[in-house]
Amino acid sequence: MRVRFEPSALADYDELFEWIADHASVATARRYGERLRRYCESFVLFPHRGLLRDDIRPGLRLIAFERRITIAFAVVGDEVVILRLFYGGRDLESILTEGD
Repeated sequence: MRVRFEPSALADYDELFEWIADHASVATARRYGERLRRYCESFVLFPHRGLLRDDIRPGLRLIAFERRITIAFAVVGDEVVILRLFYGGRDLESILTEGD
């Protein structure tokens, strides 16, 4: 089992890093980003955690990180694919179903 980040999740990560760096500090953004990355990488141990949301997208799972981030991911074969990282009250359903 391995963890892979989709380009959209990497873009979300970069956006989050920039926001924290602008509103707090680069050091704070690095610490938060490292905690988030380690948490995502821990999915290799228990990949089927989180809430299964087949009603939004087949195989989609959602889980919270530190009450601020929602991680959208799916288990595909021997990979945990991080699809998106959502901060706060973003409309997950409309974003995750775009193009379907």
